[in-house]
Amino acid sequence: MGFHPLLEGAIELHCHTYPSIFPRKQTDWEFIEDLKKAKMAGAVLKAHEASTVDRTTLIRLKEPDLHVYGGLVLNEFTGGLSPKAVDAAIRQGAKIIWMPTISANQHCCNFAKKKTRFFNSERSLPIEDGLTILNENKQLKPEVIEILELISEADITLATGHLSEEEVAVLIDAAKERHIDKILIQHADLGIAPVSIEMQKEFAKKGAIIEKCYLACGEDFQDLTVAQMAKSIREIGPMSCVLVTDYGQEHNIPPIEALSRFVGELIEEGIKETEIERMIVHNPKQLLDIE
Repeated sequence: MGFHPLLEGAIELHCHTYPSIFPRKQTDWEFIEDLKKAKMAGAVLKAHEASTVDRTTLIRLKEPDLHVYGGLVLNEFTGGLSPKAVDAAIRQGAKIIWMPTISANQHCCNFAKKKTRFFNSERSLPIEDGLTILNENKQLKPEVIEILELISEADITLATGHLSEEEVAVLIDAAKERHIDKILIQHADLGIAPVSIEMQKEFAKKGAIIEKCYLACGEDFQDLTVAQMAKSIREIGPMSCVLVTDYGQEHNIPPIEALSRFVGELIEEGIKETEIERMIVHNPKQLLDIE
C-alpha cells in the first residue's frame, strides 16, 4: 500500500513490535521495512515487559540512516521504580524512560473492574494495588525523585505511562523543578489513564508535549472520534502535541499504516499540513534531541 506523503521525515513515538510476550502484528524488521517505504526518519519502539534499548541499537547498526530508538518502561517486569534499572538503560542509550504502564495502580484498577484477561493469558488480571509514584502523603517516593534526577542529568525524555492524572500533575511539577525539559504525556485521551482537556492544556502550558493517540479513536477503545481529536489539538495547539498510534497489536493494522490513516483523517477534519508536520516531525525530533 502507499503511505501518506506527509509521513516523509516523520517519527512514530509510540508503537509496539515483536519480540514480545504479547501478540504483535509485526517483527522489528517488518516494521522497519514499512518505515523505509514511508520515507520516515525513525521511530521509538516500546515494550511493557523489557527494555528496547539493545534491540534498537542493533537496528541502527544495520540501518544507520534511521533514528530508531528505545527506552525502558518501569513495570514490575523490569524492576519497577528502580533507579538502578534506569541508570543502566540510560548508559545503554535510552531515549525515553516511561513511568509504569501495565503495572501502574491506575492501569490495574481500570482493568480489574472489567474482569479482563491479562493480554494473551488465560489468567485474569489480579485485583492488586499496582505501582504508584506517590507515598501516603501524596508526595513523590524517594526512588522516583532519584529517577527524575537521572533523567535530568541525561537530558532525555520522561514519559508518564499509565499514571493517574493526579500522579502526572505531581510528577510534572517535580520534573520541572529538576530542569527536565522533555516531558511526554502518554495517550491523554485513552480510557486507561485519561487526562481531562483542561489538564492537558495546563500541562502543555508547563512545557509538556501531549500524545494524540490513534488507538483512542479505534474499535478497541472508542474513547473519542477523530473529529473530537482534531478539536482537542486546536484547543491545546499543535506546538504542544505529537501524533502517535500506540498500534502493534496483532488484531490491528500495522503501526505505519495506522499513522498514515490518522494523518489523512486529521487533514479531512481541517488540521493543516504544516500542523501535521509540527506534530510528527519537529516535536518528536525535539523530544529525541535530533536535528
